Amino acid sequence: MKPYKSRLPAEWEHQSGVLISWPTNSTDWCDNLADAEATYVELTKLIAQNCHAYICCDDSDTRQHVQQCCNKAGIPSERFELFTIPYDDTWTRDYGPISLVRENEVVWLNFKFNAWGNKHPHQQDNLLTSLLHQQFSPKRVLETINFVLEGGSIECDGHNTIITTSLCLLDPARNSGLSKKQIEDRLKSSLGVQRVLWLDHGHIKGDDTDAHIDTLARFCSPDTITYVQCIDPADPHFESLSRMEKQLKSFTQTNGQPYNLIPLPLPTACFNQQGQQLPATYANFLILNGCVIAPVYSVDSDSLAMVQLQKCFPRHTIIPIQCRSLIEQYGSLHCITMQIL
Repeated sequence: MKPYKSRLPAEWEHQSGVLISWPTNSTDWCDNLADAEATYVELTKLIAQNCHAYICCDDSDTRQHVQQCCNKAGIPSERFELFTIPYDDTWTRDYGPISLVRENEVVWLNFKFNAWGNKHPHQQDNLLTSLLHQQFSPKRVLETINFVLEGGSIECDGHNTIITTSLCLLDPARNSGLSKKQIEDRLKSSLGVQRVLWLDHGHIKGDDTDAHIDTLARFCSPDTITYVQCIDPADPHFESLSRMEKQLKSFTQTNGQPYNLIPLPLPTACFNQQGQQLPATYANFLILNGCVIAPVYSVDSDSLAMVQLQKCFPRHTIIPIQCRSLIEQYGSLHCITMQIL
């Protein structure tokens, strides 16, 4: 019997909705909860204009509060759905279900999540996908995979090619004892892809995910990649991002042609009150049905980034959303969301 053929869709393909987990005082957002909530409300409103917002709430009080926030924002009740499921933190990109299509069925892949190599508590986050599956309707097929993988660590073109980073995927704190070839074979078999492009360079200061690809380079179409570029030799990012750029230029499509590369500016440096640099990046955008929600940080480089993203997605509307509150917790827009087929 031939195995079923699986396909990992690109993020610009049609989505039924987007999953988020609401920030609360019990998570790391407690110090800037009001600002974070304002971003979440605005994001939920934008999601609901294009598809469904699926919102995880960690208890009944949070659920009631989120219901009130959505009602106050004028979000139609039929455009969002609430699920009461406990979680440790709100980075749903990394512990939420990865959706693929197999024989015309939607399959949710439930990979292991260990908080980026056991950096933080994660037991509840690791259980969220299976608990969500129990409550979700219509039912999807759930496939649990004994392999650590975060959604932010892979980027797919919808045509059986993914990009990932060596620093993250080869980290021994994730899948200890597996060789690069073994990890690549697991990616191919579980995701249904045929090619894995490995980026060996690139890292954003302040990022604690070990260089997730969604902070560095993203597919915009099967033949186009946008990436973070540093043009200042005095900037500490210059060497690693220049090497990343050179490697991206060496990548080819399945037809042997180079990719069309569109650079995004490295954001003007952002710092928290303790003087630590925050991981601001314009690559952490969210693609919805017909629009792209783009993170901005109230810095000079914001306007150029929006121009560049419009080049990446000429048929989409580019909508900026303030994400300064998100990078205070070392992530951004794509990190807090997960598309659901």
